[in-house]
Amino acid sequence: MRKFTCVPVVFTLAAVMLTAACASSQGTAATTTGSAGRAAATGNGAQPSQAGRLSVWKSRQLGPVVTDGAGFTLYRFDKDTAKPPASNCAGDCAAAWPPVLADGAKAGRGVDPGLLGSVKRADGTRQLTLAGWPLYRYAQDTAPRQTRGQGVGGTWFSAAPDGTKAKAQAQEAPSEPKDLPALSTVDDKERGTIVRDGKGRTLYRFTKDTAWPMKSNCRGGCLEKWKPAGLVDKKNIKGIDPKLLSPYTRSDGTKQLSIDCWPLYWYTGDEKPGDANGQGVNGTWFTVRPNGKLAK
Repeated sequence: MRKFTCVPVVFTLAAVMLTAACASSQGTAATTTGSAGRAAATGNGAQPSQAGRLSVWKSRQLGPVVTDGAGFTLYRFDKDTAKPPASNCAGDCAAAWPPVLADGAKAGRGVDPGLLGSVKRADGTRQLTLAGWPLYRYAQDTAPRQTRGQGVGGTWFSAAPDGTKAKAQAQEAPSEPKDLPALSTVDDKERGTIVRDGKGRTLYRFTKDTAWPMKSNCRGGCLEKWKPAGLVDKKNIKGIDPKLLSPYTRSDGTKQLSIDCWPLYWYTGDEKPGDANGQGVNGTWFTVRPNGKLAK
């Protein structure tokens, strides 16, 4: 009978134990993915968002970006129009991109009150506009100042204070922590101990991957945002059992680091070392514990 494993087959007790561990990890991931799917299937659509007092914060990647009173990024949709103002996002679209209500909206620091207006939606509510463009929140932004909606579908963009699209800024690369091991752990306030690479970047797992057999299902456009983690010198790691680490050969022949048979990635949406903006994206991306399990 043919067997699959993530490391060369060696008929030792250690090899048998590693094989069992890989099979166990896959079972855990399948359960997690199934739970996420059920939650998505039964979840309610997002409700319209209250604007509060708008303000501006300067993103290292995008420059000045408009946020609502709770600090969440506001977006504009290329399929809308500003002259005259009109929203073309309804139904499922509005569930993913909740319209920002005009009622109670105020211009805070950095926002020109003369650019604020409103447009009547099909359901009778009035949506806030900026320079004529209807404004939205993104349901996948789970914390203030996240910009996970930037560039989604090539039509959604963070709103700059003048109503134009916030664009990527030329910037110096953020300084990397010095003297970090090639792979180590860090204590995260929300998720506990998680794994990072030698540049201080948080590493992630993709629940659509498999560990038995080991396989990455992040290909094509997925790789534009999620970069495979490179191999490391096992003598230069801290806080992780080197026996859990192994190389995975991708379809293009490149090597990717895996932990407990799960391929590892870093996220281009993390602006600086220590960021974990990829946590929970699409319900399939999560930070990783030193034992290879998902950190939620």
